[in-house]
Amino acid sequence: MDHQNLGDRPQSSTGKRLAWLAVIGLMIGLTAFYQAVTRRGGGIIESLNENGRAMVVLQRDRSGHYLAQGEINGLPVHFLVDTGATDVAVSEKLARSMGLEFGPRVTVMTAAGPAAAWKTRLRSVNLGSLALDNVRATITPGLGREVLLGMSFLQYFSLRQEGDRLMIEKSE
Repeated sequence: MDHQNLGDRPQSSTGKRLAWLAVIGLMIGLTAFYQAVTRRGGGIIESLNENGRAMVVLQRDRSGHYLAQGEINGLPVHFLVDTGATDVAVSEKLARSMGLEFGPRVTVMTAAGPAAAWKTRLRSVNLGSLALDNVRATITPGLGREVLLGMSFLQYFSLRQEGDRLMIEKSE
């Protein structure tokens, strides 16, 4: 009589396939979990305070920045809040695609040093329920995808940081 240990039994091809499917499913699940946990974060959390005044609350992303969707002249943009920027700053590529007017040349100070830029005016800037018309801006070559939301917009609002949230509220 021929006896085999269970450990010595060859697996069926169906069993091998099921084992591989389980491993692949586990990998996909772990990848989705990792992406959910490490996503950039940021963005608008709410857009009105308890008194009904215009306000947005931004959640800091994992790199320490405050990012949010907004609009310039009715067109969607990605803002990076930059209280160190004098003006709203738009990349040259984005400015051309938006049809912005390139005004006089100026020199601006960037993190990389002085750079040539152009003055311009934005018909409207919206960040959630916060909106301003006729906002001073610069068109700055070399900027990335995000529009720097600088003080030419932010100066009209009160800013308060609590933990990893930034509250931007319409001033009274």
